[in-house]
Amino acid sequence: MKYSMMTYTMTRQPGFDLKSMLDLTVELKMNAIDFCWPESMGTPFKDLRKMCDDRGIKVVCSTFGADLNFPDNASRAPGIERCKKEIETAVILGAPVVMIPTPSKEGLSSKESRKNWIAGLAEAVPFANDAGIVLTVENFPGVESPFVTADELIEAVKKVSGLQITFDNGNAFSGEDPAESFRKCAEYVVHAHFKDWDVSPDKKEGYREMRKGGYHIPALIGEGAVNQKSCLDTMKKFGYDGYINIEYEGNKYNAREGIERAVNYLKSIDLSF
Repeated sequence: MKYSMMTYTMTRQPGFDLKSMLDLTVELKMNAIDFCWPESMGTPFKDLRKMCDDRGIKVVCSTFGADLNFPDNASRAPGIERCKKEIETAVILGAPVVMIPTPSKEGLSSKESRKNWIAGLAEAVPFANDAGIVLTVENFPGVESPFVTADELIEAVKKVSGLQITFDNGNAFSGEDPAESFRKCAEYVVHAHFKDWDVSPDKKEGYREMRKGGYHIPALIGEGAVNQKSCLDTMKKFGYDGYINIEYEGNKYNAREGIERAVNYLKSIDLSF
């Protein structure tokens, strides 16, 4: 498998340094990057692309937020404008894929949010298509999340022509077996995230309630409850040849050490290395 740097993993902790992150990407032989909220890099987008090009790093995705979780076009309009701007950014960065996280909204059920998101994505996808970019959504964790399971993602893909999936194995795990989830939606997956969770049957401080029951808190890939090898084996079986982001939302390790540990662990269980 091919692994990619996820800037979110690095920027969420203090002491972020863009150059060091890019150098670490090369050092770990990932040679690909997903810029999450690229404006947070504090660097002109053309310069970001050059810094990557100079190091032989592919920009494989650009991730951004846009609130499309509204029932009417007028309320979604600012989010659609945001999508247009971020798609233009992806073109500058040379990213073939963009992703919009799809959180729930207080007071709305999973089904209501899903309906709103699908309507908004149907408005946004044509702008991505015109730019030659694939717009994706991911599994997103939480009791009222609109897209947790493969069936929920596939519903969106079938209703929105051109929409594809960024598969997140940790977020899929919050609702179903992640390997089985990938099997069901494999034909629509163009990008992926790996992450992990510690699980508790009871509510604890910092733990989040999940769709399939129980509570989760972020763990490092390979140290939590997700069967990473089963996911890798299934993805290879179904011919996935894209990149997998290394995502870490915990603080047990600093970001650099966490990424190094995660990459080394995945390589140790990945027979393609």
